[in-house]
Amino acid sequence: MTPTPPQPGPSLNHRILQLALPSLGALVAQPLFVLVDSAFVARVGTVSLAGLGLASVVLTTVVALSVFLAYSTTASVARAFGAGRIRDAVARGVDACWLGLGIGAGALLVLLATGDPLLRLFGPGPDVLREARVYLLISAVGLPAMLATQAATGLVRGLQKATIPLIVAGIGAALNVPLNALLIFGLNLGIVGSAIGTVLCEWGMAFALLTVVARGARRHGVGLRPKLAAISSAGRESVPMFVRAVSLRVVALVGTWAATGLGEVQLAAHQLALTVFSLFALALDALAIAGQALTGSYLGAADAISVRQVTSRLITWGVAAGCITSVLLLGLAYAAPSLFSPDPAVQENLQVALWVLALCQPVAGYVFVLDGVLMGAGDAPYLARAVLVTMMAVLPFAIAVGFVQPPGLWGLAAVWITCTLLFLVGRAVSLWLRVRGDAWMRLGDA
Repeated sequence: MTPTPPQPGPSLNHRILQLALPSLGALVAQPLFVLVDSAFVARVGTVSLAGLGLASVVLTTVVALSVFLAYSTTASVARAFGAGRIRDAVARGVDACWLGLGIGAGALLVLLATGDPLLRLFGPGPDVLREARVYLLISAVGLPAMLATQAATGLVRGLQKATIPLIVAGIGAALNVPLNALLIFGLNLGIVGSAIGTVLCEWGMAFALLTVVARGARRHGVGLRPKLAAISSAGRESVPMFVRAVSLRVVALVGTWAATGLGEVQLAAHQLALTVFSLFALALDALAIAGQALTGSYLGAADAISVRQVTSRLITWGVAAGCITSVLLLGLAYAAPSLFSPDPAVQENLQVALWVLALCQPVAGYVFVLDGVLMGAGDAPYLARAVLVTMMAVLPFAIAVGFVQPPGLWGLAAVWITCTLLFLVGRAVSLWLRVRGDAWMRLGDA
């Protein structure tokens, strides 16, 4: 990890691809963990799959609420990197890694103490609750590793070294498949084996990335001991991103609550659709990561013209990528359901959810790339306010779906229309209003 500040030479398209393509591989590898778990556990039974889905919502909520560890770290490191202050950039990343380990350890203790009451809030049946409880309590052991991995990933991406997370995530995802097969079916551990296999892979990935960070820190004379003042400062700077993450997860949780009320079949289909959504959303988010890194480094170098060029180019690429993923999802809506579940009712509900998801993709491409640009610019306070307002506008419709519980396939379709399509449209409007002006661009390492 020996970075050099950005130099003139490669075209803008080339620089975007250098960051986006490796990030795409690394991002897609993460939901593949859940996808593999879902595919294996679906063969154990629909009740186990529903339990996995419920526990995964709680776990992914903790991870999503901590996504600032990656996003804020990428932006702050990239800005210092663009200004030529490499040692400061690495030091910010090391502080973020300690913050990730600390938050992960705290989240582990909280879930061990409150996991069962949290799961009961969704109102599952006793069989689903039992499976969800087992998966949640075991998988929580991997949270410190997952959050440290987020922070370390933000550091190396901010230094424009996107291939490192790709290699680590790729190896972890590849090992997760045979490990889960062995534990779930070979040792007949069922959902317990799924949780154990994923935890082992998560800690392996964290160890690999933190080793890379430690070597880079020593090379640039950065101490590895935790500095409480610097860690606290990093935490305070991340508060707006935390508020944004909370707003996003509230909408997701309300959607899961509504799907739970529709029944076990709908909840199982909802879990599978969420897994597919994560896969395609993070694929689009690869462009957003390129936006974070490039915007941060160009603003650090006080190059406003390049920031505008990056923004315009990424909007075009984001919408185009969304159109492509929309077509892929339409095909997947007919091919995937039978692969993910042997239950015909689950297959039908999953297909409807994927149809709605396909409609969302062009809007999602636009939203994700502008999110990345504004994160790279350090405009987190606006992002927090905008998402909070959009959440408040969408929630009444989502809650109404949960109480009305539309019959048949309309129920899950309504959940996805309100919590995904309408929510994305609202976010797109707020981002468009922001990037029209220049208030979000702060030049220099400020």
